[in-house]
Amino acid sequence: MGPETITAVMFDFHRTLVDGGDAHTSLNAAWARAGRGGSPLAALGAERCEALARRVYRLWVDVRQVDPDNERDLSSMRHREIFGELMAPLPDMDEALAQGFYDVMPDMWMPYQDSLPTLQALKGRGVRLAVVSNVARDVRPVLARAGLLDLFDAVILSFEVGAVKPHAPIFRKALEALGVAPGNALMVGDNPFDDAGAALLGVRTLLLPRTEGPIHGLEAVVRIAGA
Repeated sequence: MGPETITAVMFDFHRTLVDGGDAHTSLNAAWARAGRGGSPLAALGAERCEALARRVYRLWVDVRQVDPDNERDLSSMRHREIFGELMAPLPDMDEALAQGFYDVMPDMWMPYQDSLPTLQALKGRGVRLAVVSNVARDVRPVLARAGLLDLFDAVILSFEVGAVKPHAPIFRKALEALGVAPGNALMVGDNPFDDAGAALLGVRTLLLPRTEGPIHGLEAVVRIAGA
């Protein structure tokens, strides 16, 4: 006997369906939100501006060193605290600019070009869809802005359900909401620590490497779900 038919797909949110945004666009937006006059390029110079933009862009890469249990994604207050801890050591950073970055973060989240067609193709085959995200704020407005929200049957967010990936409860919540057994589901994400936790429940799991271009390779999900 072959594997069971996939009737539901669970997607991570950040770096799976949406990109984190351009580093320099984020810096310019944060600079303006902080009430700074002129531009960061004029104020800092090209070299310092580039260094700051790239450091902020990679801010969450080493977050497991300060938050190994993903506590930040259970509380908006804790998320802001950890964000501040990561930002504080950066050169040319102060509290006002850090707050500016935090405020504009959701505005920077844009869907990959293959997110919408992938979701539409799956929906057209009758596959049930869910977002399963470690996040400390409601991402539904971002999904709605991108024209994706109505395609999902469930949105499972860690701060709302009180559980984080890679632990089983958040995946079980998603499976219950979708009304499927683990063997009929596929989890799609980018994080080998968090998203791979679904495999421990018997959920087939696809990890896509992080990309910086507009295409993320999500067409692979359609092929797998149709196999």
